Amino acid sequence: MLAHAPVDPEKLTADLIRCASVTPQEGGALVLLAGVLETAGFTCTRVDRGGIANLYARWGVAGANKSFGFNGHTDVVPVGDLAAWTQDPFGAAVVDGFMYGRGATDMKSGVAAFAAAAVDFVRQTPPDGAVILAITGDEEADALDGTVALLDWMASNGERMTHCLVGEPTSPNEMGEMMKIGRRGSMTCYFTAVGVQGHSAYPHRARNPMSALVALMARLEAEPLDQGTAHFDASTLAITTIDCGNKATNVIPAKGFATVNIRFNDAHSGASLTAWLQDHATAVQAATGVEISMRVTVSGESFLTPPGDFSALVAKAVQAETGRIPEYSTSGGTSDARFVKDHCPVVEFGLVGKTMHQVDERVEVAQIHALKAIYTRILRDYFA
Repeated sequence: MLAHAPVDPEKLTADLIRCASVTPQEGGALVLLAGVLETAGFTCTRVDRGGIANLYARWGVAGANKSFGFNGHTDVVPVGDLAAWTQDPFGAAVVDGFMYGRGATDMKSGVAAFAAAAVDFVRQTPPDGAVILAITGDEEADALDGTVALLDWMASNGERMTHCLVGEPTSPNEMGEMMKIGRRGSMTCYFTAVGVQGHSAYPHRARNPMSALVALMARLEAEPLDQGTAHFDASTLAITTIDCGNKATNVIPAKGFATVNIRFNDAHSGASLTAWLQDHATAVQAATGVEISMRVTVSGESFLTPPGDFSALVAKAVQAETGRIPEYSTSGGTSDARFVKDHCPVVEFGLVGKTMHQVDERVEVAQIHALKAIYTRILRDYFA
């Protein structure tokens, strides 16, 4: 049997960056990955839904007792101000040890590292079980037809991961310093206040929706939602806009709008916070006579994978390769782990994410190779 050369995660990262997969465009990234994986014996299936491209790749048999999964995405955010970039955002240029490009950090290097690790692992030490890669093209946008579509397809086709690692960047400053064992929930509430328009010189003849919204916002910010829980920081509420589109300075508007975003821990749920918001809106409506309605979107509930054997296995591999013991964290925004947690235990580990979504996004080349080594060790230890 001919020996296969190891997959170079640096080259694979560069090839992926050169695929202009600005969400929701596939850009050739998943086609490229399918080609790499199929040569190593992975069964690859495109799971496209709602105009979004997704890839499911499995080595081994479906429904194996041990099925380790990696999850990640190849879609990237728009470039932004092209003139502000010092390198071609889809050129993958390497300068002073850093590879530049949109998605270099978030998260084409992570996908390249776990794909390279998976291919080399099954070739060199075929495991008693399955290795699964669930890769989406819809993480940076609404995420309705990405990882959710993959999980729906898996449920319909008898496919399952027993554990999953999401390869998002998790380290704030140094490789290996942090892994995620949960995430805060995220929800947005859109308030609409309807009053009575009038002349600003005669406010008693009007019913000002902006005054009602200001009072409501003050109530919502009056006290903290909580003081934090065992594994989570305190929940936060941020007012993101108050507006009515009024261009006249002498007119009290008839209608106003306000929006708040809440990042919440496991002391709350989207439903409990929606009820809390409604209670405050009802109280202000009663006090002011201004009609207040609200619309809520919950993009993810808070979740926690309790520390245990799986998180310890990942942490041990990180320490062995980097010399650092990663902190168990639930900080940051949302990720697709919020969907995977309903399927199987999930943790997140990846490289330093300092430049993600920025102009001149870049990844330290040495970190790409280190990440492949960590993922390879995780696979080896998992199937030992």
